[in-house]
Amino acid sequence: MKVLVTGGGGFLGGAIVRQLLERRDTVRSYSRAAYPELARLGIDQLQGDLADQEALCKAAQGCEIIYHVAAKPGIWGSYQEFHQANVTGTENVLEACRLHGINKLVYTSSPSVVFDGRDVTGGDESLPYPAHFEAHYPHTKALAEQLVLGANGPDLATVALRPHLIWGPGDNHLVPRIIAKGRAGKLRRIGNRPCLVDTVYVDNAARAHLLAGDKLTPGSAIAGRAYFISNGEPIPLWEMVNFILAAADLPPVTRTISTQMAYAAGSLCEGIWSLFKLSGEPPMTRFVAQELATAHWFNIDAARRDLGYAPEISINEGLVKLREWLRGQA
Repeated sequence: MKVLVTGGGGFLGGAIVRQLLERRDTVRSYSRAAYPELARLGIDQLQGDLADQEALCKAAQGCEIIYHVAAKPGIWGSYQEFHQANVTGTENVLEACRLHGINKLVYTSSPSVVFDGRDVTGGDESLPYPAHFEAHYPHTKALAEQLVLGANGPDLATVALRPHLIWGPGDNHLVPRIIAKGRAGKLRRIGNRPCLVDTVYVDNAARAHLLAGDKLTPGSAIAGRAYFISNGEPIPLWEMVNFILAAADLPPVTRTISTQMAYAAGSLCEGIWSLFKLSGEPPMTRFVAQELATAHWFNIDAARRDLGYAPEISINEGLVKLREWLRGQA
């Protein structure tokens, strides 16, 4: 197939691109920058912003399916920036589909679109969107997901995947943050509860996207639906953090602060960063405090049943690959 991947130079997008190439699909990437690794793979790369409708529509020309992976992530920034990338950008992807008669769109969403600050234990796709969000990222991703699912119809089949805490070799977000804070001695356990969380190894998350793309057609069972994607191995959050630290030959996190103190610190940091317009992300936010102090793992039976999804690489196997990659980076 002729495929467009937005964010093909990113962590998950790159994994999707490589798996598409392995089965000999013709792949084009649309990102803000050119990536040497994609050039080495012979990928057709077009540069542009998600908010640039003309450039995005040009990139989609001649394609049969779009994997919309690109987004603005993070815990801090202006609402306008998040909205422009995540909502306006998604509107432009949908317009590109309509303009060129592309009838398949796989959207990368996030489980955070249903996070309301409370524990989620085995939650499924019936979980509602919360009435309030503590951060702009989950809010704008939820708005975008609703746009995508609402656009499903006889001429365009859409599906949203919600991979949770993607990690693995090549990670440029989660793993580096944990390692940097661990190396600086800035990590603290929040609360004393052994909260279980889901994660997903990057190649498993990419595989789920290809499975969804293959199953997706107008009127199909998965069209217009969202699916949680994980490794199906919920473990205590800080155990997973310590596994990642161990892969980098760093000591485990042992010091603890209370949930109430972390939330108060997050509120204070947000106030200071907003008042003085400081650059970079605050060391703590209310959203992060809630995320680190609650359980969030999901029932992936629907993905197993409807997509044929089955995690191929376990957490233990992934950690071995992560350790090898980190040692190669040293």
